[in-house]
Amino acid sequence: MMMKTSFYVLSVLAGLTIVNIVQVNAAEPQQAIPPAAQLCTSCHGAQGQGIDIIGPRLAGLSAEYITNQLKLFHAGKRQNPTMLAMAATVQGDNIGLVAQYFSQQPVADISLQFRGDKVAISDPSERLAFQGDWSRTIPACTSCHGPSAIGGGNFPRLAGQQASYIKTQLLAWQDGTRTGDVDNMMGNIARKLTAAEIDGLSQYFANIK
Repeated sequence: MMMKTSFYVLSVLAGLTIVNIVQVNAAEPQQAIPPAAQLCTSCHGAQGQGIDIIGPRLAGLSAEYITNQLKLFHAGKRQNPTMLAMAATVQGDNIGLVAQYFSQQPVADISLQFRGDKVAISDPSERLAFQGDWSRTIPACTSCHGPSAIGGGNFPRLAGQQASYIKTQLLAWQDGTRTGDVDNMMGNIARKLTAAEIDGLSQYFANIK
């Protein structure tokens, strides 16, 4: 009886072990980096998580958005000496391959906050993000960038993005060195923001993790 019981227990344990192995092997393997994206990883990281100051996070951005930004660099509507050279190496079908690869890289799950979840917001950056300032015709950032600014389509994810990058881009919209969006919407909004508001929004969105 003892031998039968031991054999049964061992069989169950072996079965569980096999199930665990199968589950691990069935897990989605890490996606191979396309050759066209190899150069991008030197600044943006192998999984597009970004390297602070050097390159922003690409993971979490849509393929549509990444594709459009590469084309804007090609057209000279976005100005950055490093990216102008790097973007020039990604042409034709490789644009889609690079965009798809980085858009499919993982980002942390976050608890979503929607517009209207809070009526009274004391933090000025959070208030701008979710309520805007209609006295200056500034819409809420989440009107376009989605709940907790997770982005979608041609609106980039701001949640968890580097504060230094968000600030740099808002300043670029302000001084006109970044263009290309419909009706210069971001340029019009950025020009109405104060230096303190740009700093506050950059830190606020970067801390949504």
